[in-house]
Amino acid sequence: MLNLRMKEAALVYLDRSGGLQKFIKDCEHYNDSKQSYVVYRFNILINPSDVVELDAELGNHILHQPLKAAQVFQSVCFIAVKTLSLIGQLETETQINIVLKVTHLPPLPSYDLDLCKFPLDYTSQRFYMMQGIVIAMTTVTKYTQGARFLCSDEACPLSQGFQYIRVHVPGATESATVRNDFLCNLCASPLQEDRKFRVLGDKQIVEVITTKALCAFQRVSNNQPFRFQSLTIFLRDELVNKMSVGNEYKIIGIPACVKTSQTAVCIEANSITLYNPKVPSEISDNFRCLLSLTSTSCWKFTAILANIFASQIVPPGSYNLLKLCLLMSLVQTSDGNKEMEDCLDIFIITNDTLLVERLLEFSITLIPRGIHHPISSEVFPTLSRNNHGTGAVSIQGGSALLAKGGICFIGDLSLHKKDKLEQLQSVLESRSITVYIPGKKFGDDMDQQMTFPVQCSFWSFVDMDSSSRRNLQKTNTLIGQMDCSLIPANLVEAFGLLINCNESSPCNPLLPIVQHTLKKSIDPEGLLYVASEQFTTEDFEKLLAFAKNLDVQFSMEAERMIHGYYLASRRIRTDSICGSKLSSSSLKYLVSLSEAHARLNLRNKVLKEDVLIAALLFETSLTLKYGATPFCVAPNALFPYEQYNEEYLEQRDLYLTQCQQQLQQFIATYGPGTSIFSSDE
Repeated sequence: MLNLRMKEAALVYLDRSGGLQKFIKDCEHYNDSKQSYVVYRFNILINPSDVVELDAELGNHILHQPLKAAQVFQSVCFIAVKTLSLIGQLETETQINIVLKVTHLPPLPSYDLDLCKFPLDYTSQRFYMMQGIVIAMTTVTKYTQGARFLCSDEACPLSQGFQYIRVHVPGATESATVRNDFLCNLCASPLQEDRKFRVLGDKQIVEVITTKALCAFQRVSNNQPFRFQSLTIFLRDELVNKMSVGNEYKIIGIPACVKTSQTAVCIEANSITLYNPKVPSEISDNFRCLLSLTSTSCWKFTAILANIFASQIVPPGSYNLLKLCLLMSLVQTSDGNKEMEDCLDIFIITNDTLLVERLLEFSITLIPRGIHHPISSEVFPTLSRNNHGTGAVSIQGGSALLAKGGICFIGDLSLHKKDKLEQLQSVLESRSITVYIPGKKFGDDMDQQMTFPVQCSFWSFVDMDSSSRRNLQKTNTLIGQMDCSLIPANLVEAFGLLINCNESSPCNPLLPIVQHTLKKSIDPEGLLYVASEQFTTEDFEKLLAFAKNLDVQFSMEAERMIHGYYLASRRIRTDSICGSKLSSSSLKYLVSLSEAHARLNLRNKVLKEDVLIAALLFETSLTLKYGATPFCVAPNALFPYEQYNEEYLEQRDLYLTQCQQQLQQFIATYGPGTSIFSSDE
């Protein structure tokens, strides 16, 4: 009686939700097909909330006994097919394979599967919802979706027909669907598979980790290998290729215990939704007040931000140029599942690697996808054999794909091998990585290749005082040019920004840094400066999260200035032998720098003042790479004085105004429309 009532409720739900009409259309597709089917597969979309309101018992079965609930819908669908004569070839109810696709689960703790909590409940065979980031995936392989068996005794009535139909159920292995020890229920003779009616489907395996595991990549200790527990997700049929490495998803599925070489808890995915994090709608009150006080200038707010940033690591006023670049790179990141169009890569040459590394490590913790690449693992995707016995190749994502939409801090470049540096250069230039899968090595007939977009910014540094570098130092460098002979020149050029951080320079006074280090060693958790109390780490996290989601547009004068400076710089750095030293990607970096400064100012429009900051940063980087030009920019042009009071900010504004006039003069002399340009240019 209970089963009959649930069948009636299932039919009413299908009729009200439009599922019955979809089922009839799917039946028409099967009926019109000339192909013979042994199994007819139907996906039925289920809204648990609507079902519970209609019939609580049926809703409870769907949520807690989905396999039994599928049998209820199977019976209803079979009756509908026979009553309405929808499929002429259908003979038995077992030929109908119903897959219930739930839209969501109740927002209750008992339905959440936290990958950090153990033990995991994998025995109840019910739906759970989990959230995680894809770190690895396999190629697509086949699995047995359904099979027909016949009794081996020809005298048995069940040696014909479609009485023995086996279909895949969530959590089942291949041997649960197809093997040779099944017996006939009528005569106990062995069953034999009718292989010509075997139905194959697509299967893919992905590995996910909880978002909480990313903290292991942000504070990783050097040269110490580590492993975190990932969870295996099985994707089948229409869900295949719906997940990408580096993206974060909400997954509804049924846990299962799979035994291969070792027992492992896996999830049979039922539905997948791309996770969209909430965008913060405001910044802290202290930053809002500071923005209001500096609203008369386009440069003061970002100058103060750079001055007070990371006061836990370095004292205010030191490493301001580097801190400004880091902040600008951070606001050019995006939420992990959105496309990141304007990356801002930073390469630092320094003689104080410890302090710079601490500063970079602190910075990547301010965004969700800040990854400190451990030297013992791989930056880019690698291949391995899948350990679930499917014969598929497993593609491990690596740090770069895991940092999608964020920052991949790869540490000291001199520690990486030559082939890895060449691979990094290729990725910086193309923003993609291609993985070649040799068929012979992994038991396939054909070679394959998969291309992954690399959507993150790269940070790295090199020690300018390393012994190997001192032996290779050049003596014929140009004025302002930095000796980068330790790293291949093409790789240095591929980075958008080259920054020189010398602890003995006027920009980084040594005494305050020494005092800061001594005080921190005495009181590691203490707040040494007023700025640390007024503008906390959480305030900077909210500021960056708000700024990076701003949609910025260019003003006409900003566009003209960017194109004018790019063309002038390209012309002035062109020789008859090697051609221009500026690639077309330089224009993208200029645009990205300008957008970043506007975002850091919390503005929606890029102004010519933003372009000036971008031009000064870019020209400083070009001077370190190739030497000085007529647009001569001082190394400390962005922070020409010690920043202590409001008078300094006014002097800095006057200095930057002079720099803007100098830039306009440079464009007027060497830019488009001048006699120095040929007609083609």
